[in-house]
Amino acid sequence: MHDTWPLLKESDFPPIERSAVTTLQLNLGYRCNLSCIHCHVNAGPRRTERMDRDTMNLALSAARRLRVKTLDLTGGSPEMNPDFRWLVRRARMRGLHVMDRLNPTIMEEPGYGWVGEFLAEHEVEIIASLPCYSQQNVDEQRGDGVFESSIRALQRLNVLGYGRAGGTRVLNLVYNPNGAFLPPDQDRLEADYRRLLGANFGIVFDHLYALANMPIQRFGSWLLSKGKFQDYMATLHAAHRDENLTSVMCRSTLSVGYDGFLYDCDFNQMLRLPLGGGDRPIHLRDVLEGRLPRRIGVAGHCYGCTAGQGSSCGGALNAREDIAMRLNDDRQIGAPDAHP
Repeated sequence: MHDTWPLLKESDFPPIERSAVTTLQLNLGYRCNLSCIHCHVNAGPRRTERMDRDTMNLALSAARRLRVKTLDLTGGSPEMNPDFRWLVRRARMRGLHVMDRLNPTIMEEPGYGWVGEFLAEHEVEIIASLPCYSQQNVDEQRGDGVFESSIRALQRLNVLGYGRAGGTRVLNLVYNPNGAFLPPDQDRLEADYRRLLGANFGIVFDHLYALANMPIQRFGSWLLSKGKFQDYMATLHAAHRDENLTSVMCRSTLSVGYDGFLYDCDFNQMLRLPLGGGDRPIHLRDVLEGRLPRRIGVAGHCYGCTAGQGSSCGGALNAREDIAMRLNDDRQIGAPDAHP
């Protein structure tokens, strides 16, 4: 695995500071049933790191002390942590809003048939990864059969009341580019997702988040192996917008590693860049005893959060021929009623 950190340390990214913390993002472990090319965690079926119940209890105590309103659960596939359901129940009992960064295919893995019903029962907001509306691009990025499995899972979530207008069960989707380019305008891409997923599979959802791929871990290694790392960094840097600095996630979110150490974001966590960019790691126990640094640790990868627009999963979204081609390809999977 190539190490991108030395290439990211020397950066002119603007300094930023933390505002009020509203969200605690917990990485429950690096185990996942998939090994996606774009994964910044390098997650996969063979990873064994996971958060234990003692650390979860510390996180809940830190949430109370910091008066955060939201617990954001991520991984890997967070549901693969054996204490996932225990944590969600405790968090909801304490009045916390819970978000689950769901890999939809986990719902079809043996032993995880409970996921959809459990999330619905506890009114957990879902942020589900579906990196494109095209079967070919999704399977290329995430593995054969992933698109079909994801579609069936999303249809199941709709049956459970997720994504319905005016409902309380929120279903958001996440798009990632299928290569070394930037995502397109989020509103335009969301409109295409709504039209194509709705027409082909009867799927509805609340919002789409278009995210740039981060040049770290597995995706960073892929960039280096293809000789594209420097070009991709130049693309991120050129697309930087100062106005995005006011709304970057790290200003209101703390990232908690599976071992209880704190980071300014999940990306910094993967680079082991301590909270505030300092030399000393800061643990959840430190939060319970003292104050948080206002400074946020930054490096070259941070341009991935402030970059503007780019390309879609298969080219410009306003190319009618491209959309028509995808529409025909996607319909090969079947109509919505083929997947009850």
